[in-house]
Amino acid sequence: MTKALRMSTMFLRTLREDPADADVVSDKLLQRACYLRKAAPGIWTWLPLGLNVLNKIENIIREEMASIDAQEVHFSGLLPREPYEATHRWEEYGDNIFRLKDRHEADYLLAPTHEEMFTLLVKDLYSSYKDLPATLYQIQTKYRDEFRPRAGLIRGREFIMKDAYSFTLDKEGLVKAYMDERGAYERIFNRLDLKYVPVHAMAGPMGGFESEEFLAPMEIGEDTFAQSPSGKAWNVEALTTPEPEAIDFSNTPAAEKRPTPNAETIDQMVEFANANHPRSDGRAWEASDILKNVVIAVMHPQDDEHDEPWREL
Repeated sequence: MTKALRMSTMFLRTLREDPADADVVSDKLLQRACYLRKAAPGIWTWLPLGLNVLNKIENIIREEMASIDAQEVHFSGLLPREPYEATHRWEEYGDNIFRLKDRHEADYLLAPTHEEMFTLLVKDLYSSYKDLPATLYQIQTKYRDEFRPRAGLIRGREFIMKDAYSFTLDKEGLVKAYMDERGAYERIFNRLDLKYVPVHAMAGPMGGFESEEFLAPMEIGEDTFAQSPSGKAWNVEALTTPEPEAIDFSNTPAAEKRPTPNAETIDQMVEFANANHPRSDGRAWEASDILKNVVIAVMHPQDDEHDEPWREL
């Protein structure tokens, strides 16, 4: 039987004002309601209310992972250099990871992700194709040396990630494992009542031939995606468009200059052109025939090189 929390004894102090260094609404509300406290830029202390919510979210994830027969493991956040050097990611991550040395001058890193460790674990314990398939996952803290931590929990130097990895015999097994995982993600998001869009994406340093992201559209988002009328969506980094067929302009007449006084909009231009400059082929001018060029003038404030505000086209 779970003992109920009492407000009189709860470790809770709300704030009247927004924290001065909070830059997004969620950050302000979570701190004011005493769910979190900031220890440093991008580093957070979870308080009882916030930790209760976090635990409930993790439990939902664990339930859905269990439904696809995934098994949970837990790696250390402090890892040796060698596995990441073997995959060249010790160098590829550049300044985005925390590197450190122990008292014996051995190199370590704070884990930004654990693909190498999952692979080595299965290699160590499994020796036959008869042992497969297997799907392992963990819910673990990751570390990345973000240049500018911001947006509260969304972009921090320390964050909690659920990552899962499947090991199968062939592509058919891979596709099944992928779809099982995809279905589990959708059930998790639906249970949390999150609005999301599956988006085709770049695989990045992990490689592979297929990658999808589940993006939650919001005002403070950092990624941009394009969505077609059919509902399919692509991260703009992964979006390619076919080169259009060449158009024959050999019969296009030479350009001519014509005055268009007081025609300030496309519609006015079309109306004026049809009334004063009819086409030789008898077709009426349309908006698709018109290009409009707008010149912007920017007023700069006074600076070291200018004694007064100055104008630039």
